[in-house]
Amino acid sequence: MTVAVVTGASSGMGRTCVDSLRGLADVILAVDLRAPELDGSVGVACDVSDPAAVRGLAARAREAGRFRALVHAAGISPTMGDARRVLEIDLVGTELLLEAFEPLVEPGAAAVCFSSSAAYEIAPFVNPEMEALLRAPLAPDFLERATALVGGNSGFAYALAKVGVIRAAARAAVRWGARGGRVNSLAPGLIDTPMGRREFERQPAMKDMLARTPLGRFGQSHEVAAVAAFLVSDAASFVTGIDVLADGGQLQGRKALDP
Repeated sequence: MTVAVVTGASSGMGRTCVDSLRGLADVILAVDLRAPELDGSVGVACDVSDPAAVRGLAARAREAGRFRALVHAAGISPTMGDARRVLEIDLVGTELLLEAFEPLVEPGAAAVCFSSSAAYEIAPFVNPEMEALLRAPLAPDFLERATALVGGNSGFAYALAKVGVIRAAARAAVRWGARGGRVNSLAPGLIDTPMGRREFERQPAMKDMLARTPLGRFGQSHEVAAVAAFLVSDAASFVTGIDVLADGGQLQGRKALDP
């Protein structure tokens, strides 16, 4: 029996990823704070920022069969928590999962962690101090130092956390590769999900982002889930350690219009 794990599976892109992985593994563990009730999958409750809970999730996957894939879509947006909580869930949670599942990795296993196009927006402002901090998100003082560094700004914390996700996935690709596994990250842009719509309504700058998107529309969950499914499939067997941007061209649209 093979096992795939999807976090953030209750709604949005995570929910769609559960469907996109059907056929990849015999058992799909659908994970969220409250165990999702989705046909054809096993619901599991897990707070990804809780080390003990994440270790328990990895143990549950090991018991269910041979680990095949992890799609880590769980996360919160800037309006859903303060800077510390955003960093804790979006980045620390990612590092915890990649570390906990590493011992389960066998040849053919793969993971994809959701980053964000926001990581590219702040890339010019990521200084050496930030880069050094992002290299060790499980350090005891990480949350205190990172929260202070972003000045308590949850929007900046979100973008920086997603830079950290890209870095964490790249580091894990090296470790997992020694065991025959792969790790990539996936950066969605403006996606039509409940969380995406919430941010769009509350952050005026996002309307400008949409206006500068060459495709001129929101992305759909199934479009992102298809990329995630490809990245953990055997069709991507030589793809690892990269971030894939799925933003409808928004980043390039901004570059083309900026003076």
